[in-house]
Amino acid sequence: MSHSGGGDEAASSSASGRRRRPEPTPVQRALGLLTRREHSRHELVRKLKQRGVDADAAAAAIDRLAEAGWQDDARFAEALVRNRAGSGYGPAYIRAELGTHGLPADLVEAALEAYDGDWIDNARQLLRRRHPQALDGDREARRKAADFLLRRGFGMDAARAALAGRD
Repeated sequence: MSHSGGGDEAASSSASGRRRRPEPTPVQRALGLLTRREHSRHELVRKLKQRGVDADAAAAAIDRLAEAGWQDDARFAEALVRNRAGSGYGPAYIRAELGTHGLPADLVEAALEAYDGDWIDNARQLLRRRHPQALDGDREARRKAADFLLRRGFGMDAARAALAGRD
């Protein structure tokens, strides 16, 4: 009678015969991160260091990827502005988040200027979704809605304009 449920010997011999994948290079690690989404230079260095890559090797890998067009802080900043604005955040919140990525102030301002949306319209749409009663004139609801917009990074002028707008 043959051994049923077998294959144990074959499985163990093939497992020991497999070769381990070689350790990825810093460039390969960085490229793997960049294929998922845009990253700032600062963020890539941090993530590579967390994965055991030397800081100099990480910087060299990112320089190489930047030269090849894979990493671009300006493109990262513009993508983050579009994403956060689409999620209902205002320019002050986005500016602060971009600052945490180690981006220079002029690059942050250029990305915010390049945004082709309308901040007041974004704030108004956010109010329609989250505080529709504020658009009906209830004073307490309008105050809460203005506070909400300010916490989301919209300025007082944008909050007033959004609350004043009627469709």
